[in-house]
Amino acid sequence: MFFIMGVSQGRKKLDFNQTMLCGHCGRYGHLEVYMVYSYLSLFFIPLFKWGKRYYVRAACCDTTVEIEKELGRQIERGEVTSLPPDIIPQTYSYGAPRRLRCPSCGFETEEDYQFCPKCGQRL
Repeated sequence: MFFIMGVSQGRKKLDFNQTMLCGHCGRYGHLEVYMVYSYLSLFFIPLFKWGKRYYVRAACCDTTVEIEKELGRQIERGEVTSLPPDIIPQTYSYGAPRRLRCPSCGFETEEDYQFCPKCGQRL
């Protein structure tokens, strides 16, 4: 008789979706919550889970932040329906103009161009 056992990692997207203005990139997007865990399987059937960790991901820029286990458990049980806006670290300044620099010629502009007005390369 032989046994097929294995240890692996799993990822589960929790039933949580919140629209927000991202503090990291400054665009509208939504937050998704994931649970990452390790598990032991016997004959390809998961038996034990351990090492659960919870992450929040901003779908607009893929910024991912680990959150506390208790908050993750509350989201998993459906007790929490919204997260504070500062859960994603703010790196974008909303009041300051966004400066774009051309990678080809170095021209800087505050306008929202897709192509450089000086050399025509894509920004």
